[in-house]
Amino acid sequence: MHALTLSTESRMIAGAVLLTIVTIEVGGWFMTKIARGGVPMTDFQKAFARAGHGHAGVLVLLSLIGLLYADATGLSGVLLWVARLGVPVAAILMSAGFFAASAGRNATAPNRFIWVVWIGALSLAAGVLSLGAGLLTA
Repeated sequence: MHALTLSTESRMIAGAVLLTIVTIEVGGWFMTKIARGGVPMTDFQKAFARAGHGHAGVLVLLSLIGLLYADATGLSGVLLWVARLGVPVAAILMSAGFFAASAGRNATAPNRFIWVVWIGALSLAAGVLSLGAGLLTA
């Protein structure tokens, strides 16, 4: 059996990402208030709250897995950093974008902050593409 060794950079990023799970827990508590009707929201806002919370949780897990793989690639320089940071940055941007785009009283459609979701999607694509290509060429 081979021992797993993380680079200092990946270990530091993983530690920071793990700390963000507390904010996802708080979001889960808030989601229970929404589900019980304790927070006045439109159906659109409820849907975007679910999307923001769900994206945060899934992408944080994908971030941690990706960091293990990033150090197994032959990537270096900018591409290695994109492989390490693309998914965690996407987790922040996409979840924040869903919440920001649905802010406001009685909102029924995304506001101008929807662009944050799309920047997050680009970060996700860059991260997984560089990571996948790095693994295939290692």
